[in-house]
Amino acid sequence: KGELRMQSLSFDDAGMYQCIAENTHGIIYANAELKIVASPPTFELNPMKKKILAAKGGRVIIECKPKAAPKPKFLWSKGTELLVNGSRIRIWDDGSLEIINITKLDEGRYTCFAENNRGKANSTGVLEMTEATRITLAPLNVDVTVGENATMQCIASHDPTLDLTFIWSLNGFVIDFEKEHEHYERNVMV
Repeated sequence: KGELRMQSLSFDDAGMYQCIAENTHGIIYANAELKIVASPPTFELNPMKKKILAAKGGRVIIECKPKAAPKPKFLWSKGTELLVNGSRIRIWDDGSLEIINITKLDEGRYTCFAENNRGKANSTGVLEMTEATRITLAPLNVDVTVGENATMQCIASHDPTLDLTFIWSLNGFVIDFEKEHEHYERNVMV
């Protein structure tokens, strides 16, 4: 197939590789450089978020994406407690931490530790719980005669520290109130 496979690469394998294809009509060449990358984990380019918000009873994924070669092993802690996979907590292969059914007890400082054969590094963020957003008055089905107007209501409760935005859609397509202002009107009740 003209394929070259290499396993367990070392720095000595780095360099310019050349493929030569030959038949009775001639010879053609193609070149490629193989670089061997090795670096300890670093969070300089992609630190963890300093503040992570999660809704009460919801789910959060805290990403841990350091630059490292080879791929590092990951450990997580909450404060001084080392975290392990369980019914509500899961550490993904890519290093992300998933927590489900968030409660007030989940708030705190989370640290991701990354380590490979070149070194180790860590990054920390603080998880804060917010009240879940809930629809308290959902739109109702409406029967309207052609040419008449219709009003639909949607009211939601939310954490007072966060902003709330309502987005309306028709058959899965978001309504653009600026472009369709002659047909749709948004009334915001305070």
